[in-house]
Amino acid sequence: MNRTRRWFGKGDRRVLSLTLPIILSNATVPLLGAVDTAVVGHLDSPHYIGAVAVGALVFSYVFWSFGFLRMATTGLAAQAHGRRDANGVRAVFARAAVIALAAGLAVMALQWPIIELAMALISPTPAVEAAAREYFNIRIWASPATLMQYCMLGWLLAMRDSRAVFIFQVVLNSINIVLDILFVQGFGWDVRGVAGATVIADYSGVVLGWFLMQKHLRRLGGTWRGIGIFDRVQLARLMKINGDIFVRTMALTSAFALFTSFSARFGEVTLAANAVLQNFLMFGSFALDGFAHAAETLVGQAYGAEKRKQFMWAVRKTTIWGIVSAIGMSIIFSLAGPWIIDALTSIPEVRAASYEYLLWAVVLPIAGVLGFQFDGVFLGAMQTKHWRNMMLLSVAIFAGFAWGAVVMDSNHLLWAAFNGFFLLRGLTLVVLFPTIIPDRRTAVA
Repeated sequence: MNRTRRWFGKGDRRVLSLTLPIILSNATVPLLGAVDTAVVGHLDSPHYIGAVAVGALVFSYVFWSFGFLRMATTGLAAQAHGRRDANGVRAVFARAAVIALAAGLAVMALQWPIIELAMALISPTPAVEAAAREYFNIRIWASPATLMQYCMLGWLLAMRDSRAVFIFQVVLNSINIVLDILFVQGFGWDVRGVAGATVIADYSGVVLGWFLMQKHLRRLGGTWRGIGIFDRVQLARLMKINGDIFVRTMALTSAFALFTSFSARFGEVTLAANAVLQNFLMFGSFALDGFAHAAETLVGQAYGAEKRKQFMWAVRKTTIWGIVSAIGMSIIFSLAGPWIIDALTSIPEVRAASYEYLLWAVVLPIAGVLGFQFDGVFLGAMQTKHWRNMMLLSVAIFAGFAWGAVVMDSNHLLWAAFNGFFLLRGLTLVVLFPTIIPDRRTAVA
């Protein structure tokens, strides 16, 4: 009994009670991606799979350039919560929401240059490009809702309400999945149905998110009046943090863009196979993100309260469980990989190519676990400068090796470079971790 308590105690239960609902809710996100792939993967041509992959990549690039709306909201709101500053917690959300609305409208206004630049950079085949444009022209109208959801999810995570995050993600993605199947399989709308389902689901999510926030707003107290949404000092601090997160996120999304773009140079079948296998990455990454999100919240509150012991405990516990999760995901992928591939596509040549490169998708969770975990740690502490710089370094090294894979005409080498990128981003942050421990800083960030 004593040995059991030593290895699995109250602290572990605390971490898992926060993390497991997030993992379950995050699992609905790659499930949605898998359904997106599956509903078009059973149509009569592989170009539909490629079109959804390319279209989704464009939106990942655009929307996650505003990923700071989720990341900064979690870290800053968690720190304000740790200081017991009710109005500060409200102000963090209000500032993020104003930016989200303005950014969403700007993205819609700039839709033509965005899609033209994207197609020029990715250079898909004509069939893939035509379908990807159809997907883009519909999904673009969800922009304000998508960005507002980032703010809401980040704020709920900061409140340590993993149950609300679970409800939010499950309901949102369930709506999307049901509409996916109805529009594509039922109405025959191919990629247009996938995009339309996302638009409807995203606006539904905003309504649900606001409803879920009300319990915490009542508990926190405070008021929306006089919270200083446009306070110069706070805005300057927010813009600095957002700038670092923006650069880092663009760099990360660029790595995915390079992977997809270089995959396209190997032909439609390899592009489709790599798109199928990226669903494994999504399953693994969103599971690992559960522990990374827990690290953001627990580290942020400890950092805001300036409690070194609590800070170190949060880092240690979430990292241990993150590694356990990564090993578990790799085992599942190794056993169920062929079955998952068969469920995602019925096209024989795409299946065959996916089997060939499956091993690389199997090892990705283990290669990436430290990157996910220490992303959460650095975000919770709002120490974004080094976090940004290490991502830039990792992407630059990946780009060089990925180009070498193209020159050598080897998709195996491309996948090896992709795994190396995930490993490097984690190791560089581990090296810099001692510089952000609370008793070594001069002030709360």
